[in-house]
Amino acid sequence: MKRVHVAAAVIRGADGRILLARRADQQHQGGLWEFPGGKVEAGETVAAALRRELHEELGIRVTSARPLIKVQHDYPDKQILLDVWLVSAFSGEPHGAEGQPLAWVAPRQLPEYEFPAANAPIVQAARLPAQYLISPDGLEPKAVLQGIQAAVASGIGLIQLRAPNGYDPQYRDLAVDAVGLCAGKAQLMLKGPLEWLGDFPAAGWQLSAKQLRQYAAKGRPFPAERWLAASCHNAEELALAAQMGVDFVTLSPLQPTLTHPDAAPLGWDAASELIGACNLPVFLLGGLGPQDSERAWQIGAQGVAGIRAFWPTV
Repeated sequence: MKRVHVAAAVIRGADGRILLARRADQQHQGGLWEFPGGKVEAGETVAAALRRELHEELGIRVTSARPLIKVQHDYPDKQILLDVWLVSAFSGEPHGAEGQPLAWVAPRQLPEYEFPAANAPIVQAARLPAQYLISPDGLEPKAVLQGIQAAVASGIGLIQLRAPNGYDPQYRDLAVDAVGLCAGKAQLMLKGPLEWLGDFPAAGWQLSAKQLRQYAAKGRPFPAERWLAASCHNAEELALAAQMGVDFVTLSPLQPTLTHPDAAPLGWDAASELIGACNLPVFLLGGLGPQDSERAWQIGAQGVAGIRAFWPTV
């Protein structure tokens, strides 16, 4: 069965809301909501297909777009490749040119809508930012909290409180304060034993590769309303992350780093290959900074994660 190549768009308005369209009842997966787009024709680039489809379906002309995520999905009757781009600017007023209902939806409300199964990773990618800040080790607790406060004030939306020296009581105390600083402004990801999950209901959880191997077969440790991520370094760990149903992963190290000098770097080509086989939003990590975002997007990554290059100077 030939895989159908579809160009789809996460269209973000000036107010941050995302445009959805409802599939006609007689269509494949009819009645469900979707991200607008359509089939890539023979000899057509994805960017050209996206522009054409969005003009035909919505009456808009795309003026700024970039790759977001690729998703391969096998339905019983159809195999598809969803080539999803983030559209951040367009001209014209979107309307259902083919009679389809439209809805502008806040990213946090996307899980409330019913999508085709293939769209699950796109929903997560649409809700995630393009940068993931990880706190450095070696700082006094006060300095860590000042840095988080400055990062939140600057608009950073996803922050991991790193625990490089084990999960001691000091980390738990720091986590309580960090949760307060991020409340309603940024998503905080914590690390630690899963026994702690109930103590921090507002936080997401970043699993270590060791935890991934230990718990993947048991599935998600908490409901879909909470963010779950995993630290991955190879194809095996990415497969375990998918098996566990995590929402996103970090893939590292892309380049040599000071924090892990002995780890063999993946390099851009190997990372591209791994991302291509992974139906999850992927943040590349290791020796990267904001200047690497564009290259990361072009190989299918959600964006870049970083410690030193992203940590605010307070």
